Amino acid sequence: MPPASRPVGVLGGTFDPIHYGHLRPALEVLELLDLAEVRFIPCRIPAHRDTPSISAEQRLELVRLATAGQPSFVADDRELRRPGPSYMVDTLASLREEIGVAPLCLIVGGDAFRELHTWRRWQELTDLAHLVVMQRPGASQALLPPALEDFIAPRVIQEPAALRGQPAGRVLFQPVTQLAISATQIRRLLAQGQSIRYLLPEAALAYIHDRALYRSDASPTSAT
Repeated sequence: MPPASRPVGVLGGTFDPIHYGHLRPALEVLELLDLAEVRFIPCRIPAHRDTPSISAEQRLELVRLATAGQPSFVADDRELRRPGPSYMVDTLASLREEIGVAPLCLIVGGDAFRELHTWRRWQELTDLAHLVVMQRPGASQALLPPALEDFIAPRVIQEPAALRGQPAGRVLFQPVTQLAISATQIRRLLAQGQSIRYLLPEAALAYIHDRALYRSDASPTSAT
């Protein structure tokens, strides 16, 4: 595919569990940047976080259920098929082999972006993909570590259309709606037997309920 084709978006994470705080911003990035699709890629073994509360296969199934209603959202299991810790540089390299020279966009939140310099082979990420940093509308850019600031400065663009001009290498700060929902909050509510309705899609909620996931007593409850 030529570089002028629609970019492919990549959103990685533990998704423990996936929720509307992931889905709504991803939908806005999909539409605002006119992406061909967004790949949701659950990690098998997180490199920078604690071990997830449920299995990688369960987290993948939650992603599949949560994204099933949006044709341009794709649940991607490549990190579950790869042994060892899940490093984004390896994931992007495997995607690059698949899509050739089509633009690839790694979508990250502001907090993750500020820690980018701690990622494995982080300076290679822009060799493989553009970076799309999601931020609140009207928010000023937070102070970055000097090494990261110097690295991104010559790569920042203002117009999303510029992402189509080459396969990788640019950084775009994209305002999106950011919902104050966290997976930690959802797990805590479930452990306390409280409702998580309206925090994530119904199909994912039903899967969690049917399997009593995240419950401290490991038994289903009607409190969902």
